[in-house]
Amino acid sequence: MILKTFGWSFAVTIIALVVAFLYGGPEALILCIILGILEVSLSFDNAVVNARILERMNAFWQKMFLSVGIIIAVFGMRILFPLLIVGVTAGLNPVEAVTLAMEKGDPHTPGSYGYLLHEAHPQIAAFGGMFLLMLFLDFILAHRDIKWIKFLEIPLARLGKLEGASLIAGMAALAIAGAVSGEKQGIVLLSGLLGMITYFLVNGLGNLFDVDADGDVDAADADRVVHSGPSGSAKLAGKAAFMLFLYLEVIDASFSFDGVIGAFAITSDPIIIALGLGFIGAMFVRSLTVFLVREGTLDEYEYLDHGAHWAIGALAVILLITIVTPINEIITGLIGVVFIGAAFTGSILRNKSKSVADPVEVLESADANN
Repeated sequence: MILKTFGWSFAVTIIALVVAFLYGGPEALILCIILGILEVSLSFDNAVVNARILERMNAFWQKMFLSVGIIIAVFGMRILFPLLIVGVTAGLNPVEAVTLAMEKGDPHTPGSYGYLLHEAHPQIAAFGGMFLLMLFLDFILAHRDIKWIKFLEIPLARLGKLEGASLIAGMAALAIAGAVSGEKQGIVLLSGLLGMITYFLVNGLGNLFDVDADGDVDAADADRVVHSGPSGSAKLAGKAAFMLFLYLEVIDASFSFDGVIGAFAITSDPIIIALGLGFIGAMFVRSLTVFLVREGTLDEYEYLDHGAHWAIGALAVILLITIVTPINEIITGLIGVVFIGAAFTGSILRNKSKSVADPVEVLESADANN
């Protein structure tokens, strides 16, 4: 199972490392490894959220996520996105932006590729931070039967009964971010607002084509659901799966903002960044996502959803803080790992307590799943 799921990731990693060594010698090889580890450590929460969405799609759209999705992740977000940001910021055409990138200028040198991307950080952080913050708020303010950090999640769920609670909290956070961003206030507020609009747009489109909680669909929308999977839940196809695929790609893109920006603190070479973040990091994140889906890990370890969304909330806050002050990428990566690790440990303890409380029920449930 491990080799089947992660085989392509291992193969791509070996190829990427060989290319990095041939391109820039031992130094490039080491930088590539560091960037790959950075991307994976930053994306544990991303994999959990992606898996929860991906498990609702049929096999075709899951393959689309691994094929077309990886192209978008590698070439779109890790290569074209930084070039686009630099081009727009500096008023450069695509050829000039690529030429500037290949010069590998020092990020601290005005006019260099890394410097221009760093200058665009406030609007990138505001957009990505607000998108992820809304994702976190919509999860944590909703009523859920299962609660992990109860002393926080119970009162937050009560607060969520207030009409538009997530929107109010999001607007308050954006107002604070704008108030402390100084001369960047205008662009921060605009970018943050666009991040919120993007979230509500893709989330709304996803809900428009979604399936009811009980799996019922209208006859007119029959093309959006195929036969139930092993767990008995309906798998989305057609228009519904396509919209969910777009939603998944936007979420995935938002998660990559911190990695792309953080990479320039390590190297300004776009080739090494593409190899480390994209070909190594993005591939492993996708393989991990598929592994979680195929193994049913999220249903077995019930707190992982909560841990992932708390990590998302922490990442969103960090992105907003970095508008005015830098935060080390190691801290950003470790926060996600700590939340996911704690949620995983908590899930194991919960499963053990359930088995002790009612061993017959647990055995019957295991037999039913098999």
